[in-house]
Amino acid sequence: MDTTEILIKIRKIVRSLNIESKKIQKEYGVSIPQALCLNLLHSSKNYQATQTEIRKFLNLNPSTISGIINRLENKGLVARLPRSGDKRKVTIAITSKGDGLIKRIPSLLHDRLSDKLVKFDDKTLQQLFESLELLVNILEINDLEAFSPITDSEGFNDNTRQS
Repeated sequence: MDTTEILIKIRKIVRSLNIESKKIQKEYGVSIPQALCLNLLHSSKNYQATQTEIRKFLNLNPSTISGIINRLENKGLVARLPRSGDKRKVTIAITSKGDGLIKRIPSLLHDRLSDKLVKFDDKTLQQLFESLELLVNILEINDLEAFSPITDSEGFNDNTRQS
């Protein structure tokens, strides 16, 4: 088999993610990680989640999550709510403005892929996972965050801009 075909398929995936990221950023003013954060809050009980829950869902480091939440809060899309009994701990809640925005954003590639993947049997999913894991290992990118820099329209990672 010609390895060029594999590289072309990978480039198509990366390009589609870049195109979607730029489109969402331009049309709605949020990055893909921000949109995914809003989606999580929109679908969570009481439209709230802890910073740890958001971090686990997005699989990003705490400082990146803080940046995402700060930017969303500055745009009025989320609010930090102090927990009763311990003012040091906060819950992140989507605001009505954030809820309105997330309802306007079209289904993300991330969500469309998730909807299709759940239809596969466990054996097929395991094979796909192992193939992707092999690629990640070959490229030595295990420590790279999932949203840096592919989903950032400016090419900066989420720690420096537009998370």
